[in-house]
Amino acid sequence: MDDDGLRHRVRAAIDAAGSRRRVAAAVGLDETKLSKSLAGRRRFTADELDRIAAATGTDLAWLLRGEGPPPVTATSDLISARSDPDDARKRILDAAWTLIASRGYHRVRIADVAEAAGTSSASVHYHFADKDALLDEALRHNVELAHDRQSAALTAIDDPVARLEKLLDLQMPEGPVLEPEWSIWMQVWVEAVTERWSPGSHRDLYARGQDRWFRTVLLTLESGARAGVFTEGDQTLRARQLTALVDGLGVGVMTGASTPAQMRAALHDFTASIVRKDHP
Repeated sequence: MDDDGLRHRVRAAIDAAGSRRRVAAAVGLDETKLSKSLAGRRRFTADELDRIAAATGTDLAWLLRGEGPPPVTATSDLISARSDPDDARKRILDAAWTLIASRGYHRVRIADVAEAAGTSSASVHYHFADKDALLDEALRHNVELAHDRQSAALTAIDDPVARLEKLLDLQMPEGPVLEPEWSIWMQVWVEAVTERWSPGSHRDLYARGQDRWFRTVLLTLESGARAGVFTEGDQTLRARQLTALVDGLGVGVMTGASTPAQMRAALHDFTASIVRKDHP
């Protein structure tokens, strides 16, 4: 991650909010630590970045990577540039995301989303041209959520071994967030198999999301090999093996063929015997 760029964006978000002292207080961060982090003498933790994004109303994706809308300049008190929690479009997207994960892509109707979001079908159609546009955006939203959480969690981890362990832990299909994400991701796979590629298609969405995940694993393996803690060899091949192993094991957990504990054990065995030099 570009630390200089990250600090520049954090500074811009805080300046837009109007007061460094108020931002520090809002996120529960000592003002001295905040100043050191902004000056490059201390790294922001993933939790701090998440709280700064929330306190300043800045999209976490913009804060981490410069993607999405920049912060809006405030004129006085600390204000939020993020959409209001009751914003209709956000509620509709959240409802669609939840329903797709629990019911399946093709079993979700506009009326179902409207009811879950506490709005009308007309309101859903106002924000999204049709059902496909709504559901496609919910799928893209799923990919971005996963990537943003991954980026925030990994930004402060330098040790390749700890980074790889955290990266794999973030792929475990369990819990109220990761299990629904896996459900949606598996549905993207199915849709991608039966359609031709085009910009914005499910196949395109899958390719871009998978490439992000693959490159993150590859960079981690290459970093560990350079540091002498991972075995030498073709890291691209090893990244393909590891990502395929995660995908296959995750499908097993999601379909009830195995458990998260068994998935963890299999991944630990692979990294211990194939990836790491110390063979713990």
